[in-house]
Amino acid sequence: MPVFIKVSQNKIKDSKSFGKWYGRVASTKTMTYQELCKHMSEHNSVYGEDVCLGVANKLQNCMLEQLLEGKKVQFGELGVFYLSVKSTGADKEEDFNLGVNIQGLFLCFAPSRTDVNNLSSKMLKKKASFMNVKDLTETKTKSKTSEESTSGSSTTSTDSGTGSSTSSETVESPVISGETPFDESTQVTISGPEDAEIRYTTDGTAPNAESQLYSEPITLSDTATVKAIAIKDGTSSEAATKVFTKNGSDVGSGGFETGN
Repeated sequence: MPVFIKVSQNKIKDSKSFGKWYGRVASTKTMTYQELCKHMSEHNSVYGEDVCLGVANKLQNCMLEQLLEGKKVQFGELGVFYLSVKSTGADKEEDFNLGVNIQGLFLCFAPSRTDVNNLSSKMLKKKASFMNVKDLTETKTKSKTSEESTSGSSTTSTDSGTGSSTSSETVESPVISGETPFDESTQVTISGPEDAEIRYTTDGTAPNAESQLYSEPITLSDTATVKAIAIKDGTSSEAATKVFTKNGSDVGSGGFETGN
C-alpha cells in the first residue's frame, strides 16, 4: 500500500508561500491495539488472535518494566524506546530534591538509523511509494456522479435563491500547554486538530505558514509569549496565545487566550 498524500494550497495571504501547493500525509485510519493484534494473527501466522494479543500485552508490560528500571529498550529494527525527565534547577547540588525538582517523566522513541533498517527521513522516502489522494477521490466522485445521474438525483446543495454552496470549513485553534510561572526552564507542548500542521513563534509575533514547524516539546528558559496556529488543507486557524513567565522577571504570570 502506498503512502497517501493530500495536496493543499496555502491560503494564508500574509505568507510568502501564499498560493503555492504543498503535500502532507493523509492517514486512512488509526489502527487500534486489538486490530493490530488481529492483523498479526492473519498475517501468515500460526498463532490465533488471542495468542498474539497475549504476547503483545506481555511485551508491553515488560518494556515498561525495563524502562522504569533505567534501561533503554530496542524494539526490533524499528528503534529504541527510552525515558527523559523535565526538572527545575537548584542553586546547589545538595539542594536538588528528586521529589520536588523532577517535574515530569517522558516516554521517547528514537528511530533506527542502522544499515539494517535505516528509518531516517531520506531512507524512508526511498522505501515508500506515494499516491495522491486526489486520484482516489476523483475516481470515487465520477463513479458516484454516474450512479446519481442514472437515478436522476443530484448531490449539489446550495442556499435557496443564491446558488452558493452552503459548506464552509474552519480549523480549530491549537492548544498550548506548559507550566507557568517557572524557575529555570519549562517545557511547552502544542496540540491541534488531527492531520493539521502546527506553526508557532516564541517572540509574541503572529505566526504564519513560514513560522517554525512544531514537531516536539519546546524548552523555554526565559519569559516568552508563545503563539501558534493550525494549518489544514491550506486553511489557517486563529492564533492561540500563552505567556510563560520565569520567576523573578518583571512580566506578569500571563494566561491563555485565543485570537491575536
